[in-house]
Amino acid sequence: MNPSFGTYQLAEEHEALREAVRSLAEKEIKPFAAEVDENERFPVEAHNALVKSGFAAVHVPESYDGQGADSVATCIVIEEIARVCASSSLIPAVNKLGTMPILLSASEELKQLVMPSIASGEAMASYALSEREAGSDTASMRTRAVLSGDEWVLNGTKCWITNAGESTWYTVMAVTDPNAAKKSAGISAFVVHKDDPGFSVGPKERKLGIKGSPTREIYFENCTIPANRIIGEPGTGLKTALKTLDHTRPTIGAQAVGIAQGALDAAVAYVKDRKQFGKSISDFQGVQFMLADMAMKIEAARHMVYVAAAKAERGEPNIGFITAAAKCFASDVAMEVTTDAVQLFGGAGYTRDFPVERMMRDAKITQIYEGTNQIQRVVMSRAVLNG
Repeated sequence: MNPSFGTYQLAEEHEALREAVRSLAEKEIKPFAAEVDENERFPVEAHNALVKSGFAAVHVPESYDGQGADSVATCIVIEEIARVCASSSLIPAVNKLGTMPILLSASEELKQLVMPSIASGEAMASYALSEREAGSDTASMRTRAVLSGDEWVLNGTKCWITNAGESTWYTVMAVTDPNAAKKSAGISAFVVHKDDPGFSVGPKERKLGIKGSPTREIYFENCTIPANRIIGEPGTGLKTALKTLDHTRPTIGAQAVGIAQGALDAAVAYVKDRKQFGKSISDFQGVQFMLADMAMKIEAARHMVYVAAAKAERGEPNIGFITAAAKCFASDVAMEVTTDAVQLFGGAGYTRDFPVERMMRDAKITQIYEGTNQIQRVVMSRAVLNG
């Protein structure tokens, strides 16, 4: 037996971080969550609190004035915020998604340009890969970038851009070689600033959930950016994008775990308080079994997310399976647990007087974005078949 197996637990600093983020979330984010959802507005209170406490982009390395938090710590931050407000948890999550391609593949000069502003909270970053006709089939994108002298000129439209209009920086994938033998080899990645000429954002999408986080199209009409704002070499954009997802899919799993935990916590409090047939409904075995299943699945999802994040942090090869599995399993659990939470609340759960209906609506997107769960299963099955 390996004697070191006894160390299989989160480090003390991870647990201390969880306590700090939970305390902040309860005091400064939770009180605004319902109103943020109701009015479909950006959670400025959450943003300000996260920036002030250094939790808005904990993943940024210390070399760019950041916290230098590891991937598991980043997941814990996202999870604890999502427990009270899924929309707010997209602040740290999308900051990581938007900047991961830069950290993975950009020049030092480009990293120095972007990363300190994200670390300080003065700027946020968004990620622009999807198009209306190129969702799961990313290689079919139509946005183009042409080198003209010492500038790149971008034309096209990106959709489903989380926090668009709030972000300063946008990591954008565009076709630079439409004649590439393999479509995916003709795509490059760029960094666009909100004030670049020819860049604009569209109206907010009207969504089922995560209503506090704006989702918009972004437009490039002869948008010109300096030549040095390309991320890595031309033609490596899609490779960088897919590598990015290996690092960020666990963060969506973490968001899903947080939403599910929030719903379970609310359900436990409610069933203890609610009386029927002369006793608390928590005394009924049917209710107890539902709670047991909910808690069991959340715990399984949480561990899978942390394992995926830790493997990504260590730079292990072939992490596609575990990162896809963590995101897929956790998001399916979130949908199931939040639906059960609404059921446990009965008629009250169907009203906006309690948070579980919001959590149920918010949970749905975790099965869709950063690759639908069907795409995750494609990724997983390929990994299994390839041994």
